[in-house]
Amino acid sequence: MIKTYRKTATIEAEQFDGSDEMIIRYQIGVSYGGYVEDKPSYLFTINTLEGQMSLKVGDWIATGVKDEHWAIADDVFKASYVEVSK
Repeated sequence: MIKTYRKTATIEAEQFDGSDEMIIRYQIGVSYGGYVEDKPSYLFTINTLEGQMSLKVGDWIATGVKDEHWAIADDVFKASYVEVSK
């Protein structure tokens, strides 16, 4: 029988802005992606427990209970998470 579950763990999350500071802090991989509208484009990846994951500026970087990180698209993040008071 299928049952319904919900997550009970809280996460910390920060919206990725493409800054060097965040790239260093989260050890984000950066590669050149060519030009888009005459401007250089970059591809970002973040290491997760399951391997590398693509990351875009505006996505959220989540940190779990074991200090693991993963990317969450902005629209999915906003539909799935609400900020809690500390």
